[in-house]
Amino acid sequence: MPHPCPSPQATGRPRFDVAAIFRQVGPAYRLRHALGSQQRKAMWAIENCRTEVLGGHLDVCLSCGHGEPSYNSCRNRHCPKCQALQQAQWLEKRRARILPTHYFHVVFTLPAELRPLCRSNPEALYDLLFAAASQTLLDFGRGELGAQLGLTTVLHTWTRDLRLHPHVHCVVTGGGLDVEGNRWVATQKRFLFPVKALAKRFRGKLLHGLRALRAAGDLRFDGPCAELADGTQFDRLVDALYRTDWVVYAKPPFGGPRQVFEYLGRYTHRVAISNARLLHVDDQQVRFRTRDNKHASLTPEVFVGRFLLHVLPRRFVKIRHFGLMAARHATTRLETARALLEAATQPTTTPPAGPSPPPPPVAEALDWRTRLVQLTGIDLSVCPRCGGVRVRQPLFDETGPHLSNLSAVQPRDTS
Repeated sequence: MPHPCPSPQATGRPRFDVAAIFRQVGPAYRLRHALGSQQRKAMWAIENCRTEVLGGHLDVCLSCGHGEPSYNSCRNRHCPKCQALQQAQWLEKRRARILPTHYFHVVFTLPAELRPLCRSNPEALYDLLFAAASQTLLDFGRGELGAQLGLTTVLHTWTRDLRLHPHVHCVVTGGGLDVEGNRWVATQKRFLFPVKALAKRFRGKLLHGLRALRAAGDLRFDGPCAELADGTQFDRLVDALYRTDWVVYAKPPFGGPRQVFEYLGRYTHRVAISNARLLHVDDQQVRFRTRDNKHASLTPEVFVGRFLLHVLPRRFVKIRHFGLMAARHATTRLETARALLEAATQPTTTPPAGPSPPPPPVAEALDWRTRLVQLTGIDLSVCPRCGGVRVRQPLFDETGPHLSNLSAVQPRDTS
């Protein structure tokens, strides 16, 4: 039978839910498969997110008396329900670092032959992917422009059908600050660097780093990459990869800071699949949208297995900043670059102004409900039925639930 989320018409939520799939097959899946600690934690969090297991409270309207439970979120970064507030807070902090210039979008992809190594060594291979991609762009900035670029990079590990496909999206400033910090050196509006040259440099850096990891004993060879424990097999793989063309894709450039901010808002906190992409779920299959109006169908067990491929190692940082965007340059070279760019846009009759003051810092001490209103417009204190003011009550006291039929009341979803 189908496993929809409760009352989607009433809540405005997607009809189907990744959490329901995990609850359906999770217990049996854990018995049949060897899982890492982070995968188990992600499964538990997704299964129990916004359920009575995590506790919560009751929102009761003072005007009409309507009450509904609001269960706590798991806050796991892989949960499709728990990204809205975190994403809004992150974007608020990043707004101050976006420079008033044009930007480029470059994607670096690991070749398919290295995916088995990624499954056994996700942290080492993903770190290497970040390093090779960022160093390639920064090297070209120094060599071609004599300047330091600014980069924001985001790791994605999935295809639209949830297969493993590690790649890094790079948002690159259309120019950089020269070594002395006296001049902004701009690129062409429609062209950054030749992608074939970028791909060759990227390939060299990553394969050099891969050999260094093996030499240092920092790679595990088990499961699908067990044969690479043989040094001869490993060397053959690396030699073969040197002879292949690697994929570096330059997407159409961003028009300006606003487009960059919109892009970051869509991609930075994306998880492998959102609930909105699910089309149908039952005991035999999970059907979901991929791209270009196409669909994919998997058994629930295969769906869960593919989802878990994209659970990141503990404390792994999936969004990283380099060059001018690095934290150590936030108040020095980055602000110098901003002042130069803003001065260049001033009318010649107007004296150059100093850098614009950054937006006020995020008030971390504010209650999370207040932050939610500020950043997303979602106000949990307003009754969805009559628009009246709601107050919070405990879900349970010593006599039991506050509502006589709590199961009939639908939990809120603020995602």
